[in-house]
Amino acid sequence: MKLGEIPRLHPHLRFQWEPAQEAYVLLYPEGMVKLNGSAGEILAVCNGERSVAEIIGLLTEKFPEAPDIETDIIDFLVTAHTNQWLVSD
Repeated sequence: MKLGEIPRLHPHLRFQWEPAQEAYVLLYPEGMVKLNGSAGEILAVCNGERSVAEIIGLLTEKFPEAPDIETDIIDFLVTAHTNQWLVSD
């Protein structure tokens, strides 16, 4: 993903906190994907308005102690895009 891209959730998915799973999940017609904490934090800020660079800045500020956070965010965004969880402009 390029820093200027603006990722947003694929329109056929729903992202939400699932109390029974105690985790964020992606819901789709055939099922559900349970996300780990990092993935949930990243997807929570992919609102179709923030660029990849803005997402990195926001999460770096929120989690200043996290090592290599920029690489981890980009890696996850690439994976989410490959899995068609995210689309981008």
